[in-house]
Amino acid sequence: MTQAASFQIDYLQYLGADGRPVREFPVALRDPATLVPLFKQMLFVRAFDTKAIALQRTGKLGTYAPCLGHEATHVGIGAAMAEGDVYAPSYREYGVLFMRGVRPREVLLYWGGDERGNDFQEGGARHDFPFCVPISTQCLHAAGAALAFKLRGEPHMAVATCGDGGTSKTDFYAALNSAGAYELPLVLGVVNNGWAISVPRSAQTGAQTLAQKGIAGGLFCLQVDGNDLVAVLEAMRIASERARSGQGGSVIEFMTYRLSDHTTADDARRYRDDAEVKAAWEREPMTRLRTWLTAQGAWSEAEEAAWKQECDRLVNIEVDAYLATPVQPVEAMFDYLYADPPPELLAQRAAAVALEQRHG
Repeated sequence: MTQAASFQIDYLQYLGADGRPVREFPVALRDPATLVPLFKQMLFVRAFDTKAIALQRTGKLGTYAPCLGHEATHVGIGAAMAEGDVYAPSYREYGVLFMRGVRPREVLLYWGGDERGNDFQEGGARHDFPFCVPISTQCLHAAGAALAFKLRGEPHMAVATCGDGGTSKTDFYAALNSAGAYELPLVLGVVNNGWAISVPRSAQTGAQTLAQKGIAGGLFCLQVDGNDLVAVLEAMRIASERARSGQGGSVIEFMTYRLSDHTTADDARRYRDDAEVKAAWEREPMTRLRTWLTAQGAWSEAEEAAWKQECDRLVNIEVDAYLATPVQPVEAMFDYLYADPPPELLAQRAAAVALEQRHG
């Protein structure tokens, strides 16, 4: 037999778990001063995440999906996007959202049960899709946006992120197939954190990597150390340049780990060994970048202490704004479903309004 085709998946890493470079940094990222603002943003995301969990535990927030351990992947993806791009998130990528201009109070509103939190008001996020809880359906939304960019001749890209479990969905495959067939400016970011709720990566697919799933669609595929901010930034630069220059889409697998529970309704201790989590903490994103920046003289314990204090202050401002937001009237849940509501929905609306007035 002769060989019809052959493929390989490259792995990209610059900064090892010990904070030491494993290869020379890209030229644009060799000055540590360029990474300090992003490291500060990662610290802010972690401060927000900690506060949001505390709010949920005290009954001031609904079920919440923590992002502990994902900071480098999320902030790196957001940093690579331009204002005119479109982002289709799932429900955990706060670092991307904040880089896009989403206000933390909007995230809190969403998890507090108020859909106004999905109506992003500032920056590039005004063009973005809302939170998407159904798994991987957002990949199709991003593919549609990418098609619109191509038809209009606009130099933008669409980015969608999903988890490792999301790559098993037909939505993911349909999106990557469309991107390959039509050469769309689409980036599908697979945040492989090891677990799809309680289902381990090993039970999810027989593929050696998740990145290779894009090969079937003819896309550029790459696996990246998702705990290495430098590698995330470089991977997104490559995918972005391909998308904007008409070279088509990409599938990037970001290897990271979910250090917390899937959501605040989950208890990961029921299905994960303590040793596995402990080992993951040794390669988490914050420590390695802090170590490198400190070694370069670009960061210090004193600067971090001061910034963490500032993060707490900024997060508290957002929390206060969320808690002070007036609750929507009960009819709001009916008013944005149909342009022409059916009679049975109007009857339900009237009944809900009457009930609220009786108990008001």
